[in-house]
Amino acid sequence: MADVLSAPDIRAGRLSPEDYLKNFDDIHPPLDRHEASVEADRCYFCYDAPCTIACPTSIDIPQFIRQIQTGNPVGAAKTIFAENILGGMCARVCPTETLCEEACVRNEAEDKPVKIGLLQRYATDTYMDKVSGSHFTREAPTNKKIAVVGGGPASLACAHALALKGHDVTIFEAREKLGGLNEYGIAAYKTVNDFAQREVEFLLSVGGIKVETGKALGRDITLAGLRGEYDAVFLGMGLPGVNALNAEGEELSGVIDAVAYIAELRQETDRAKLPVGRKVVVIGGGMTAIDIAVQTKRLGADEVTILYRRGQDAMKASRYEQELAQTNGVLIREWFQPKRLIGEGGHVIAIEAERTALDANGRLSGTGETERFEADQVFKAIGQTFIADPVAGGSDALELYAGRIRVDGERKTSLDKVWAGGDCVAGGEDLTVAAVEDGKLAARSIHAAITG
Repeated sequence: MADVLSAPDIRAGRLSPEDYLKNFDDIHPPLDRHEASVEADRCYFCYDAPCTIACPTSIDIPQFIRQIQTGNPVGAAKTIFAENILGGMCARVCPTETLCEEACVRNEAEDKPVKIGLLQRYATDTYMDKVSGSHFTREAPTNKKIAVVGGGPASLACAHALALKGHDVTIFEAREKLGGLNEYGIAAYKTVNDFAQREVEFLLSVGGIKVETGKALGRDITLAGLRGEYDAVFLGMGLPGVNALNAEGEELSGVIDAVAYIAELRQETDRAKLPVGRKVVVIGGGMTAIDIAVQTKRLGADEVTILYRRGQDAMKASRYEQELAQTNGVLIREWFQPKRLIGEGGHVIAIEAERTALDANGRLSGTGETERFEADQVFKAIGQTFIADPVAGGSDALELYAGRIRVDGERKTSLDKVWAGGDCVAGGEDLTVAAVEDGKLAARSIHAAITG
């Protein structure tokens, strides 16, 4: 007998125009000149700079904060861009609370670090508002050609660094826009006013970078063809696949890939057009789970519940992000895993979840006890996967590890003339700032290899 629940309630336009604007406004209002000056004064300018050591791209943080302190935010931005060309976006999306700010010595005395992320944003935003184009100067042309596959943070950082060395770079991107995760995968309230594309335009203004959109590896271009035509190839395709729940009823309407929905949300200028359920359940415990949960709540969902199979301490989302979700009215239910999705008329109406626990050996297992959660929409956010087909076959097959591309310390792959970086490589941190560092390291190695 079918489960009897109320009909799914999914619709657009749940809120007033004013509420949409407020809910998707900048979550971290930028510092003004006075606030930046006051915050910069809190820095001790440590000689051993533990904050710089904690930064994956090794930005000279005391240096750029001192430049802000002395009234030179444009100079501060140049210090940041020298190590992280996507420093503006990283200032918005990096988990600074677990990186540079966690290492700040102010934590010892006050448990209140210098607001490094906001200071970095102040400097880079000031630069982009005041300076037209790029302050970087390309070296003399080398007549060397490099193909970069993917338009995300790792690819953009690699392309920019190689263009500075005088090489000719072509970026092949499957979608219509460059930016990757920054453009399509980050919560809309973290990057407002089309900042991702403004940053891409700034990066490309250095020159020497050609862009071909709508070109996917394995469909429009091949690795063998790129290796034959170019002096080097960099792969930065990210993680285009999405993990399945492997639960009964997953094929029901209303069971949605969270990544795809976030991408649609990011490209839609009128948020009132986006349909959202009254009761939403999110499966997962990472940043994507938090982002989709908070955004559906801000689109007007009455109840949003995150189900996570372990305790909150094990969630990949930082404690700050978890608290952000909870302060937005999202309920986080620990120790639950999906067992089956219940449908009526082909649409999901509820999810049955099983309680989990750790056994004596520390392994996760189901307890047999279940609970049902009503849901108009269920969002899958249990991780993304690398699609290896374009690089896994024939004589040009790349060596993989744990389902991703194996690289060495210089981001060199198992194939001659091929490097890789970002989320598609094994061992990465799946952070924008880590992807930028991958691109930098690969660019240095590529430059050395092709110039002898």
